[in-house]
Amino acid sequence: MMLRGLWKLTWIEIKIFLREPLGAFGTIGFPVLIFLAWGRVASRRLAPSSLAASSFIRVDIPVFASLLIAISAVLSLVTIISIYREGGILKRLRATPLRPQTILTAHVLVKLMLTAASLALMVLAGKRYYPVGVHVPLFSFTIALLISTWSILSIGFLIASIVPTARFAQPIGAMILYPMIAVSGLFFPVEFLPPVLHAVARLLPLTYAVALLQGIWNGDPWSAHLGDVAGLVLVFVVCAALSAKVFRWE
Repeated sequence: MMLRGLWKLTWIEIKIFLREPLGAFGTIGFPVLIFLAWGRVASRRLAPSSLAASSFIRVDIPVFASLLIAISAVLSLVTIISIYREGGILKRLRATPLRPQTILTAHVLVKLMLTAASLALMVLAGKRYYPVGVHVPLFSFTIALLISTWSILSIGFLIASIVPTARFAQPIGAMILYPMIAVSGLFFPVEFLPPVLHAVARLLPLTYAVALLQGIWNGDPWSAHLGDVAGLVLVFVVCAALSAKVFRWE
């Protein structure tokens, strides 16, 4: 019964999400367009023989686009939860026979499904317009992206738990999440950061997400990234525990 209710609510949330074309494009289409546009510019302007250029084009751009997919899902989640709370929808849902965990899990499942769909579009578009490599372990990379998204979603839930109104939900989420990319090790190694920023980077989930995604994209075994997976799981556990204590249904 609980699983039936979960899938029904998940399907309803997907249909509601797709009724808003702008939100759907921002979550699904925008990261794919960034991936294609940046990839075309980089492949034309950077020397193909350069090792750094090759790494940037074939690894960093796909990973950056994947992070955009994850963060877009998080910002969408923060906004939806805030709107539902402000409109009294969360309060009404809580009054139904569905458990609170089921209601929140449905939102997480929607975001994970949209993340997988966005990644599939990125790969298909990349094969057609921008060859990113034919030996990428796509199944493992998808699992790595879903793990990363799940961990980052927990931050989204924590933000949604304390953000005052829907008007400020997405800006606050963006102010927290996007600066993390700068110190995540995507554009330059974490070891090159000043000591303070280096310590901060080691506390951020995006640092572990970047290391995991880059490694899996390059074909590294999962055993080489157990620390990154553990870091992402730890972030999820901490944020989920905090969210459970401070989450407001109304």
